[in-house]
Amino acid sequence: MNSDQKPIENLQTLDDLITALSEGERTTYNHIIHSIKLEPNDFETYSHWSTDCYTRNCIVDTEKFELILICWCEGHKTPIHDHGGEECWVKVIDGELEEVIYKKNEEEELLPVRLSVSKANQVTYMKDFMGFHSLENISNKKSMSLHLYAKPIRKCTIFDEDSKTFINKEMAYHTTA
Repeated sequence: MNSDQKPIENLQTLDDLITALSEGERTTYNHIIHSIKLEPNDFETYSHWSTDCYTRNCIVDTEKFELILICWCEGHKTPIHDHGGEECWVKVIDGELEEVIYKKNEEEELLPVRLSVSKANQVTYMKDFMGFHSLENISNKKSMSLHLYAKPIRKCTIFDEDSKTFINKEMAYHTTA
C-alpha cells in the first residue's frame, strides 16, 4: 500500500470505494464492498428513476470491474437471470430487496431454492454456479442498490416468463457518469 492509499477500513466516500476497487484485485472486492457504509445522498449525481422499471445507472465501467447504481420504485423486479459468468455483489443503499435464487431440476424446470431479504448496508453475493436469481424492491418506497461486477457484464441470460425459456440479453445503462 502506498502512502496516499487509505486502508480498506477507512473507506468513507464513493470516491474512496472506486479508488480501492481500482487499486485492488478481484480477491479483495468482497472485503472492500463490505467495508464501506454509504448513504443515499452519496448517490445524488447518479440516481435516475423511472416508474416503468428499475434503472441501471453506470458509475464506473473499467476492464476490471463495473459499479452500477440501480434505482427501484416500489414493486420493481428483475427477471430471473444469470451474470454472464461474472461475480456480483449487491449492497443495499436504501430500502429492502428480496432475492430469490433458482436452480434447474432434472426436468430443466426452474425452482426457487432460497429466499432472503437485504436491508441498508447489507451485501449479497452471486455467481452463476450458485444458480439464477431475481431481485425485487419490497419496500413501500423507492430503493437503491449498488452492484459491483467483476468483470463488467456485457450480456446475460434471462428467463422469459412468456415463452418459459432462457434468452440472451445485451446489457445497457439508463445513464452513465
